[in-house]
Amino acid sequence: MEESLLKKGNWTWLVIALLAQTAWGAYPVMARYLQTVSNLPSLSILALGSLVALIAVGILFLPRVKIADFQSKRLLIFALIVLARGVTNLLAARFTLAIYVQLITMLTPFLVALLSTVVWHERLPRYTGRALVLGLTGVLLIIGVDFFNNQTMPPANRTDWLGISLAAASSLLLALYMIAVRRSTIHNIRGEALLLVQLMSLALGGFLLSLLLGESWLQWRTINAADWFIFGLLAIGVLAGANIGQIGSIRHLGAALVSSIMPWRLVSVLAVSAVLLDERLTSIWQFIGVFLVIITVSWYLWQQRE
Repeated sequence: MEESLLKKGNWTWLVIALLAQTAWGAYPVMARYLQTVSNLPSLSILALGSLVALIAVGILFLPRVKIADFQSKRLLIFALIVLARGVTNLLAARFTLAIYVQLITMLTPFLVALLSTVVWHERLPRYTGRALVLGLTGVLLIIGVDFFNNQTMPPANRTDWLGISLAAASSLLLALYMIAVRRSTIHNIRGEALLLVQLMSLALGGFLLSLLLGESWLQWRTINAADWFIFGLLAIGVLAGANIGQIGSIRHLGAALVSSIMPWRLVSVLAVSAVLLDERLTSIWQFIGVFLVIITVSWYLWQQRE
């Protein structure tokens, strides 16, 4: 099926899907850079970045949606999940390495499968247990070498136990988000409406939380052109562009094919982290761990494509 889709001229959408996954892979790197190098308040980044993305997406999608698309009560639950996921994901990148954040995110497909089985009594996809064990082994190889070898990666701005805990919570929330998106099709909630609600909840929730926590926005006046460029990439390139590209590619290629290239995010985070933050792998065991995670998750998602 996937081959026939590509033969019909959908290679362009495959490239767009790959670019979207590349952008999402780079997201924790840019989020970490803005928080630890630019020293911008965390929730202000979430609020302002989501607002910029909302304006860009709104110009494109608002003419296509109707008021009735936003009347489902399920959208409120969806918005709360999105906000909690956005906050934990951003803060995780503040306290630990962007590579670690993306590594934990790679385990999300297994959480989706387990939650769907426990909550909705769906059949557990085949090979889930074996794939989860292999994936966790890869993650432990990467993190373990760094922890037990006197931190082979930069030690600055790191509270790893907190960052990894936030990343784990964020991955659980991402699993709930993915289940909510999947089940929204049952209730005829359009993808454009979901994206607009997602960005609205992040922008409004980010502003309110920033205000409640008393964040100072004065640092925004002192950042340089490079910082603004990174912020622009995060807001326009990821929060707007990657979301739009992902929606379009799923429509043309199908969710199964698009999700099967999700492990590319790990390649992206490794490359961008090395350039932007000088965070890079140093041990052969870490590279083996990366290879194990990429192969395992790719194979698992490919097995579930039906």
